[in-house]
Amino acid sequence: MIQFNLPRIAYVAAISLIGLALLSTTVVAQSVKVEGLIKARNGATMVVQTSESPNLVVVLTDDTAVGQVQGALKVRRKEMSMAALIPGLAVKVEGTYNNDNQLVAKSVSFKGNDLERAKSIQAGLHENKEQTKQQQAELEKHNAELQQHQQAIGANKAAIDAAIARFGQLDDYYIFDEVTVYFGNGKIKVDPKYSPQLLALAEKAKTINGYMIEVKGYASSVGSVEVNQKLSEDRANAVTSILLQQGHVPLTRMLAPGAMGESTQVGNDKTAEGQAENRRVVVRVLQNKAIAGI
Repeated sequence: MIQFNLPRIAYVAAISLIGLALLSTTVVAQSVKVEGLIKARNGATMVVQTSESPNLVVVLTDDTAVGQVQGALKVRRKEMSMAALIPGLAVKVEGTYNNDNQLVAKSVSFKGNDLERAKSIQAGLHENKEQTKQQQAELEKHNAELQQHQQAIGANKAAIDAAIARFGQLDDYYIFDEVTVYFGNGKIKVDPKYSPQLLALAEKAKTINGYMIEVKGYASSVGSVEVNQKLSEDRANAVTSILLQQGHVPLTRMLAPGAMGESTQVGNDKTAEGQAENRRVVVRVLQNKAIAGI
């Protein structure tokens, strides 16, 4: 007669069930990698279009590593701010799915040249063609006037093109508020009189659903092109620091500061008054029209 050891059988069955449960958990939490285009960005979440999913929701956290791959073999990685994750950018995302079938990103990477070319129509932002033509015409004129400095022009054109690629995606945004900060000749320090205006703008922004803040720095054409490009960058960074440190604007709500150099002159650079108008940083509070319509 065969005798069954019931306690032992129950024990083995329990262990087997626990093993299956752990295996299931491991499968669910398994890391995945996807590639696609950023279609939309709203603070800590973004929608990515992949070959498998047209609207994959990716969640960004404080632990998400954002990097730009560099070098001929794309093996070097440069840490980047989340502000670089803009609509139209081709990205690789690694992470795990949560219970809402959203991909919680452990890391997001992209190529440097992809950032400059983030102009995809599939990004969900309808580019204003007339504005782009005007900006391109201004750049071509700028290059023609500075042919004797070809090497410097090439570097500055690349920087400005990157900014245009980034800000050219903003045509489908409402502008809720705007502050212009002016600077002295060759100066990058923000005059304290502008601090209350910037802080008030930051507070107003926080009341707007899905807001983003855009910062563009400019310079007059007095002096060398290289110096003016750097001045526009430093001025934009100085204003951004006030918004982040004093206005407590989350980094995920800031677009990467744009260094526009001499690309857009609003005043006559032949006069002192016109030069003063061109030494500026323009700060805008934006809301995507698609978000506003929700």
